Amino acid sequence: MASLIPFSGSSVTETRGITYTGFSGARGSVARKLRTRRSLCVRFSLDSLETKVSDMSVNAPKGLFPPEPECYRGPKLKVAIIGAGLAGMSTAVELLDQGHEVDIYESRSFIGGKVGSFVDKRGNHIEMGLHVFFGCYNNLFRLMKKVGADKNLLVKDHTHTFVNKGGEIGELDFRFPVGAPLHGIRAFLSTNQLGTYDKARNAIALALSPVVRALVDPNGAMRDIRNLDNISFSDWFLSKGGTRASIQRMWDPVAYALGFIDCDNISARCMLTIFSLFATKTEASLLRMLKGSPDVYLSGPIRNYITDRGGRFHLRWGCRQILYDKSADGETYVTGLAMSKATNKKIVKADAYVAACDVPGIKRLLPSEWRAIKFFDDIYELVGVPVITVQLRYNGWVTELQDLERSRQLRQATGIDNLLYTPDADFSCFADLALSSPEDYYIEGQGSLLQCVLTPGDPYMPLPNDEIIKRVSEQLPHYLRTRSYK
Repeated sequence: MASLIPFSGSSVTETRGITYTGFSGARGSVARKLRTRRSLCVRFSLDSLETKVSDMSVNAPKGLFPPEPECYRGPKLKVAIIGAGLAGMSTAVELLDQGHEVDIYESRSFIGGKVGSFVDKRGNHIEMGLHVFFGCYNNLFRLMKKVGADKNLLVKDHTHTFVNKGGEIGELDFRFPVGAPLHGIRAFLSTNQLGTYDKARNAIALALSPVVRALVDPNGAMRDIRNLDNISFSDWFLSKGGTRASIQRMWDPVAYALGFIDCDNISARCMLTIFSLFATKTEASLLRMLKGSPDVYLSGPIRNYITDRGGRFHLRWGCRQILYDKSADGETYVTGLAMSKATNKKIVKADAYVAACDVPGIKRLLPSEWRAIKFFDDIYELVGVPVITVQLRYNGWVTELQDLERSRQLRQATGIDNLLYTPDADFSCFADLALSSPEDYYIEGQGSLLQCVLTPGDPYMPLPNDEIIKRVSEQLPHYLRTRSYK
């Protein structure tokens, strides 16, 4: 008797990846498959990944960083997985390690899901979203190390950078000779993103939070934090003396980057869990980015690991219906999956089934009759957040805000090589991929490749791509040097 495990890989309702290379201030086109690159001064995270990230699980709250699954000693199973995103592929890796037979079905022509990318007709790598790896992503790093992808991460400066109107830079700078918690205390007390009064009120709120308890009692602090799941971060923060200006200037951009929603909607549990890790683990707030596109440097190694161990990918095969029946005692069980690829149709049979889908995907997939079962009906309480990603290529270096002449030349890449937050624009965070992930995004003779994340994307979802591009490009000159390239 087979069962179906609904494994929601993401709560994002829809993502739209848009690339544009021809508006005023940008180069007219991107050269097809141009691969010649200059040498970039970057720092690779090699052996440091294991030594630094492994510390995340030391004295950490129970359950945050689970160990490797125990050795499986039961019968070999045939497993069908719906969805080749990170959730589906990580499930496949563990099942293959336990000796099972695995088939992964993906309705798209590429793998990776929300962390995927593809190459368009002109040779441009298009990402489904901007992906940044905090140092506390211990479980993901463990997977990346297993498949050999850990060497594909580039360490960024240990500072969180805010770009405000007029190109004014604010920082939450964790670079300090002494580690946690002193490096975080210094960062919050010295940040120029907030005024003196807001910093003082911010310090009071954090001092009254479970984060302080996490320094000596991480499990007790996590229990306190989990009890705050039903209150928004804004309500909690303001009740502890924090200010609305602190939320607007600092915490909203961070919340958007973490969960695609603002502090009025994100749970206090979510934000304080991250804060407790930042306070107790020096490397938790350190950012890394892939050295190139996710398809090559993240999904690629995972795909190779899966196929090398006998796993199979079936692209463009979408699940149209879950077939099921009921046993004599009334228990519901899955009998197969009705799959289709263009005009081809087939029924997939397995011993076990896993649905590794996003929220709208699993809602469409589940039989309506299953809503009589509370476990499945609860899924319909989840609400997704629309997100749009826009990629813009320029003929100069738009994050070079100190030297106008350097920003105009194309001989040497220059600018800010890090994730950038902004509290004032419709896009909450962005980065110059030509600097941060140069292997696939730096092209000799061309400039910045900005990737801007519009979240929440609700106002933009109905708009055509050209209008979305126009609105984003009209906002950028208020922060960067995009007006310099006409």
